[in-house]
Amino acid sequence: MSLSRRSLLAAGGALGAVTATAPAAAAGEPHGHGHGRVRTGFERLADDGYALLAGERVGVVTNPTGITRDARHLVDVMHADERVDLVAVFGPEHGFRGTAQAGGSEGRYDDPATGLPVYDTYLKSGQPLADVFAASGVDTVVFDIQDAGARFYTYIWTLYDCMAAAALAGKRFVVLDRPNPVTGRAALGPVLDRAFATFVGREPIAQAHGMTVAELARLFNGEFLTAPVALETVRMTGWRRTDFFDTTGLPWVPPSPNMPTPETALVYSGTCLFEGTNLSEGRGTTRPFELLGAEGIDRRWAEAANALGLPGVRFREAYFAPTFSKFQGKTVGGVQVHVHDRESFDPVRAGIGLLVTARGTWSGFAWRADNWIDKLTGSTRVRTLIDAGAGVDEVVGAWQADLAAFRAVRKEYLLYR
Repeated sequence: MSLSRRSLLAAGGALGAVTATAPAAAAGEPHGHGHGRVRTGFERLADDGYALLAGERVGVVTNPTGITRDARHLVDVMHADERVDLVAVFGPEHGFRGTAQAGGSEGRYDDPATGLPVYDTYLKSGQPLADVFAASGVDTVVFDIQDAGARFYTYIWTLYDCMAAAALAGKRFVVLDRPNPVTGRAALGPVLDRAFATFVGREPIAQAHGMTVAELARLFNGEFLTAPVALETVRMTGWRRTDFFDTTGLPWVPPSPNMPTPETALVYSGTCLFEGTNLSEGRGTTRPFELLGAEGIDRRWAEAANALGLPGVRFREAYFAPTFSKFQGKTVGGVQVHVHDRESFDPVRAGIGLLVTARGTWSGFAWRADNWIDKLTGSTRVRTLIDAGAGVDEVVGAWQADLAAFRAVRKEYLLYR
């Protein structure tokens, strides 16, 4: 793994980047629980009268999560403010207003609320995406989307692709930061092998990266982009690395249709691995990624998973009938994931434990025929080890050297304590 190409530049921001920051939270600053303690990058930008965007034609990459504390969308707010020359919106997967399901987007249209042109970025990268930015007439591209904290959640690669395209198009790039909903305490899980790069993982970062989008932007610019973009980041105030989303005082908006709650995000970086199997990952239920199962599974899976003694989590025997996706309209058996101590819970280890025990207790277990699991985990290693009968400790141990190397580089780009 090669991650140190420009890491020495990180102390002062990535090459070609300027970071708009505020002092780190004081050591004695209290942690509120829904008391409005955290101020997002957008809040700080607005409070400063949008000075960072003065004289610029602005386009915003965003989706329904780009909201203010009082739940107004930032596009609506900026469009109504004469201090901002907002001329375009760029929608990611699921679309700017969030009307599309997984693997879909809204296409090109004019937003009925503002009249602004909305351009589709989904599955666009490189020069085609640079051409979209050029055609829009913007000078500065602003990014503000709530992430879920996992490498395979596509918004961070929309960020990456938009940064690369903005560099090609000669545009400035501004990232407005929001919390990592599952904390930024640590990076967890396997690190992507570039041979397995896709839109669910462009570059070698950990499966649960433990970073905010502004920190990732700095990492991308400093380590991975061949031509770094003119980057500026507006960080939050009041957020600490140990904070879960429900302590921030910010409203939660589902960043995608199957990410309904912060609790979903808590398990997602582990249980999304079931997308790479023939089991349901809970799509089509009210608890996606918390409910897992298939026809023919019974209580033995929950019993085996609980016998692992994984910290902070219990598994309940569960039965459910998905309304769409795998096993649509059929009653399946499986487990519901119940996190009872989120401080000790390791979602990636739990995901591996569930894969190992599902394979060991259900004769029908199979990987997806296209080996999608390799794209999700970033290599063939997890799949081949589990197929060879490896236990949880052996599988998790196999990625520790790569993870340690990533953690060392990651540390250089962190903005918060």
